[in-house]
Amino acid sequence: MTLLVRQDCHLCEQAIEVVQQVALEQGASWQQTDVDADPELRAEYGDLVPVLLVDGREISHFTVDADELRAALHIG
Repeated sequence: MTLLVRQDCHLCEQAIEVVQQVALEQGASWQQTDVDADPELRAEYGDLVPVLLVDGREISHFTVDADELRAALHIG
């Protein structure tokens, strides 16, 4: 699972908290990636951050819902 974020983004901070909580309870690994560090990611997702990807699929953008994330982890 990958959470695409950028610095000074309050929605990103909220998404990080949700992802950390769900990952911990589900025993899932995740990584955080700064979209501004990669021109391709910035071009594709820059206006949508935070963006949550599970197994390469976009699960959500702007916000992360804990229940939707749990469901995505069980599907993936």
